[in-house]
Amino acid sequence: MKIVVIGGHGLIGSRVVEGLARLGHDVVAASRRSGVDVLTGEGLARVLEGAQAVVDACNAPIFEDPQVGDFFRSATTQLLAACERASVQHLVGLSIVGTPYLQDSAYFRAKAVQEDLVHQSGLRSTLIRATQCYEFMSQLVAPLGGRQALHLSPAKVQPVAADDLGALVAQVAAAAPGQRMVQIAGPECHRLFELVEWVMYFNQDDRPVVADPDARYYGALLKDTTLTPEPGALLGGTRFADWLARHTRRAFPYVHLPAP
Repeated sequence: MKIVVIGGHGLIGSRVVEGLARLGHDVVAASRRSGVDVLTGEGLARVLEGAQAVVDACNAPIFEDPQVGDFFRSATTQLLAACERASVQHLVGLSIVGTPYLQDSAYFRAKAVQEDLVHQSGLRSTLIRATQCYEFMSQLVAPLGGRQALHLSPAKVQPVAADDLGALVAQVAAAAPGQRMVQIAGPECHRLFELVEWVMYFNQDDRPVVADPDARYYGALLKDTTLTPEPGALLGGTRFADWLARHTRRAFPYVHLPAP
């Protein structure tokens, strides 16, 4: 089966490509690197020709209003129209656990728009809400600067390894459309402030960390279970401690992206 992965050269998309290849599918990684621009529609008709399924793993380059909302609205609209013209039988959209409850955040408002567009389309689709990846946890660490304490939420988190997420998304994409919504998470819960403190220790950063219920997560307040999956979620098998032990500091540096 031919399956196209939009955003197939990114952190998650590339792992979905690998997972689908292991399952024996004819998989195509599509991104601007391969001449496909989901914003303008350039290259979409060509790459979707003969595709039975499509995975949308693309992400916005800017996480602030109004750019992030404009990106997901335009990109999703372009992709849905192209999939309909190509008679794609299954669209898999990748979103985030907690999206409906984080609407104080520009990024999560934009993801909600993306979800609504997928649900309202005439395509047979599966929306995947995944928890945060281990690889992204360092984004929550403020840049180095003195000894100022970091205030982080004590809410629960259940992050997943990117390799596990890619493999599970591949399984969903390769299957016949069934459930309209699937959730994916890691195998164990942590407290957000404790997990980030662990990342900081790994990076030899001994700044104090404060568990603060009023600390915001990408602009939104968290309830205790906002970032955890519902019962029945697909679970990756890699524990955070085991994942971390396989990496060096060079492979897991602090990454500071613009906060949504």
